[in-house]
Amino acid sequence: MAAIFIVVIFILGYLAIAFEHPLRINKAATALMTGVLCWTIFMLQSESYHTVNEELLHHLGDIASILFFLLGAMTIVELIDSHNGFDIITQQINTTSKSKLLVIVSAITFFLSAILDNLTTAIVMTSLCTKLLREKEDRLWFAGMIVISANAGGAWSPLGDVTTTMLWIGGQITALNIIKQLFLPSLIASTIPVMIVAYKFRKKKIIAMPAAISSKADKREGKIVLSAGLGFLVFVPVFKTVTHLPPFMGMLLALGFMWVITTIIHQKKDPGLSQQYSVANALQKIDTPSILFFLGILLAVSALQSMGLLKEAATHLSTFFKNDYFIGIALGLLSAIVDNVPLVAAAQGMYDLSTYPTDHPFWEFLALTTGTGGSVIIIGSAAGVAVMGIEEINFMWYLKKIGWLALVGFAAGVAFFLLVRLLFY
Repeated sequence: MAAIFIVVIFILGYLAIAFEHPLRINKAATALMTGVLCWTIFMLQSESYHTVNEELLHHLGDIASILFFLLGAMTIVELIDSHNGFDIITQQINTTSKSKLLVIVSAITFFLSAILDNLTTAIVMTSLCTKLLREKEDRLWFAGMIVISANAGGAWSPLGDVTTTMLWIGGQITALNIIKQLFLPSLIASTIPVMIVAYKFRKKKIIAMPAAISSKADKREGKIVLSAGLGFLVFVPVFKTVTHLPPFMGMLLALGFMWVITTIIHQKKDPGLSQQYSVANALQKIDTPSILFFLGILLAVSALQSMGLLKEAATHLSTFFKNDYFIGIALGLLSAIVDNVPLVAAAQGMYDLSTYPTDHPFWEFLALTTGTGGSVIIIGSAAGVAVMGIEEINFMWYLKKIGWLALVGFAAGVAFFLLVRLLFY
């Protein structure tokens, strides 16, 4: 009975988020209420309060690591922006064709997300587009393609997406093999939606944003902050690989270094002026409601996970489909509704390495589907949630305009993967 209540609350919360604008209730408020109510019901039906509290604190550790990572990345990007660092990049982009610009942005996003990760890349590229595009509608379309490209780019790299990293650390996949097997399917999943939207934008021109007026000293400081910021963002996955500490630790270290650098740059300036460029000011500008929204969503999903509902759903899928690839497709589409991390964790718990050994096609396919499937609904991935906050994208707008494109890309990537398996293995 409690399980039914939790599922009903989760669905109602989801609907309230989807219809945020007609209801005029901020999605962060809805998400927080949904998350807390799910855990409240779980606690009330439990025979051991201690066990539920332990579960909650365990999940809170995982959630906090994502939130601190997001907080650090958004602050670093805000620092770059406040120093007009993105203007240095935008001045190098000479095309006025909207289609060409979309292809350039999407291609950079796809490859950059494999080096950084899809969340950081989505934040950086969406912030860059605010400097390139004047029209809000254009920025929304570009943001949609950034979400698709970032998630697709993250799927084929062991550092690009949390779920691919989980499978890599768990021994289900090896780094070189996942790159070899998933690069082309992921590229197709990204390229087809981008080409459709690029065709929509054919012959259309962008209205150039006016460049910020700055002195030679300001430009030099902008270059320093841009180089340091991007350098530290690239440093985060390297730090994780070398130290085996969670990514948020590397991001917090990067933020600390950025704090020191910006303090040294502006220490001789007037206190009022240096405050404008400080980390404290950047922290005030970042989108805190989006972080709280993310907290609520992840709390709700973790309640479903702790009650065993996600594992139960995965087991039912396995029983119903009785086919590795159908199970992978179903889990991929399910990852558009709930976070892909607990779904992959459930699959790792259900199928051990004796059933599917390292580099078995099932694990490769799971990385592809859960990585790219999250793009179908904007809150189905961390990248989507971050972009939703930056550009204030309406849930239903994304679902109607971008969701079907992500689904087409998802289907094409899956079809290519299966065709290769059929023809060459």
